[in-house]
Amino acid sequence: MVLSNAANIKKLALAGMLIAVGVVCSPLSFPVGMSRCFPVQHMVNVLAAVLLGPWYGVAMAFVTSLIRVFLGTGTLLAFPGSMCGALLCGIIFHFTKKYLLTYVAEVFGTSVLGGLAAYPMATLILNQQAAIYGYILPFFVSTLGGTIIAAVLITVLRRTKAMDHFAASL
Repeated sequence: MVLSNAANIKKLALAGMLIAVGVVCSPLSFPVGMSRCFPVQHMVNVLAAVLLGPWYGVAMAFVTSLIRVFLGTGTLLAFPGSMCGALLCGIIFHFTKKYLLTYVAEVFGTSVLGGLAAYPMATLILNQQAAIYGYILPFFVSTLGGTIIAAVLITVLRRTKAMDHFAASL
């Protein structure tokens, strides 16, 4: 039981650090269409999927989006994109342990699923005029950049055996 609690504390600490990275890097966003693209969120999603699992990833995406909205550095559209991508890439990595599939899942989950989920939020809550497919391209731009950054980072961590150290300690 003690080992389980220590592992949970380590996971929570890493999750907190990844959330902090997402919040601190919030100014590194840029407008594309009707949304703000934030590639760092997608980098964090992939890292969470690989290191912590899908549920931590979704929780982290939610908390990061919530803090960004409160700080004024994000919009309500951050919730569907980041959470759909985090869930799908976390599930794919959990069951396959294949990095390429995880990267594709983050891009698909955020751009297609998150983009479609953003439509009702944009039209009903934010009162924006939008086509049903209007958020797929902006979300794709954001997630592709962040996923590429995560892929490079994970490749470096795997080559230096740091990924093994992280996995063993969690």
